[in-house]
Amino acid sequence: MNIPVPPSGGDIRRDDLPALFAPRGQDTHKGSFGTVGVVGGGRGMEGAALLAARAALKTGAGKVLVGFAQDTAPLACDLLQPELMLRDARSLLDTDWGVTAWVAGCGIGTGTSAANALSELFVLRHGAPLVLDADGLNLLAAGSVLPNWGEGPVVLTPHPAEAARLLGAATADIQADRPGAAQVLAQRYGAWVVLKGAGTVVCAPDGVWRRNTSGNPGLATAGTGDVLAGMLGSLLAQRLPLEQAVAGAVWLHGAAADALVAQGVGPVGLTAGELADAARHLRNGG
Repeated sequence: MNIPVPPSGGDIRRDDLPALFAPRGQDTHKGSFGTVGVVGGGRGMEGAALLAARAALKTGAGKVLVGFAQDTAPLACDLLQPELMLRDARSLLDTDWGVTAWVAGCGIGTGTSAANALSELFVLRHGAPLVLDADGLNLLAAGSVLPNWGEGPVVLTPHPAEAARLLGAATADIQADRPGAAQVLAQRYGAWVVLKGAGTVVCAPDGVWRRNTSGNPGLATAGTGDVLAGMLGSLLAQRLPLEQAVAGAVWLHGAAADALVAQGVGPVGLTAGELADAARHLRNGG
């Protein structure tokens, strides 16, 4: 079923996202729903990579691997989510795990080793979709990594300050014209852009943009961006149509926060780790 993309400036609506709620066939298996590779989680920021990975798993990815940006994996197992496969970034990148979408940058740091890991990933991804978040964007803005990520979809997920660094502008300038800033970023990098904040702007590489209206102030807390990155990677790995995967992850992320607040969880004190369960419930018709 082909759903026409609303014109630039339209709101993202649940009805525009049929693939997000499509039932799964009885004869499917874990390989049917893709493999997400998360590269991030430098020392002291391991939680960022874990939040992204847990969100990827709970929004439907068949398998999720984490490559920590450290010499050795700091954990043998995620006790909260033992289904995750934990590695160091080197061993994740050196082996073909059949990754169908990558999430990179969550807590990765801004040092040389982080830049090297991202540069290697750009070469090795072989057209698999890539979500570049957080420190990955800061490394890009600083010129420590170059946008030579090759073929295949790329999604950049800046908050306003990161967008300002990427454009060499002031944050106030970004906020004064959020759709325009997203369009300039999309054109400059040939990528999808998710400009986060109240009324997140989703812009395609061709400049067509839409605004998200789900979500609430409960999302203004540490780690929610990592969760969004994991959701994006998950839907891309599951091979949802590209425009529905990007817009759908953004809508689902906000809708999960809205559902939690409706249940009396937040907005004050809502935590990033609570979003994935709420998003799973929504995808299953909740």
